[in-house]
Amino acid sequence: MQIKKEQKENAIRLSAVENGEELGAMYLYLIRNDSHKEPYGLLEDLLVKEEHRKKGIGSLLVKEALAEAKRLNCYKVIGTSRMARENVHSFYEKLGLKKYGYEFRIDF
Repeated sequence: MQIKKEQKENAIRLSAVENGEELGAMYLYLIRNDSHKEPYGLLEDLLVKEEHRKKGIGSLLVKEALAEAKRLNCYKVIGTSRMARENVHSFYEKLGLKKYGYEFRIDF
C-alpha cells in the first residue's frame, strides 16, 4: 500500500492506494493565525471504504498526516469527532491525541 499526498490550496490530501484503488483518504488543513508564527493542522474527512475498515488504513493515514504536520512545523494538530462517536475518540487516543476541549459550531 502506498500513501499519496496531493497539495491543495491550504491543505494536503492523503490517500491510501493499493493496486490502483483508493482505499481511504483524509485531509490535513494548514491554518495560520496571528498568535503563532507556525501553522496548526486540522485533520478532516477521514474516510476508509467500508470493505477495507479495521485493517489499519485509517491509522496509517492519520500517522502520515501527523508526520507531515510535524515536517511542516505545525505547533499542534486537532482532530474532531462528534460526542456520540466514542469509538472514534478511542481511535484518536490510541494514536496519541488527547481530549483537550469542546468544539462549538453552528450549521447553516
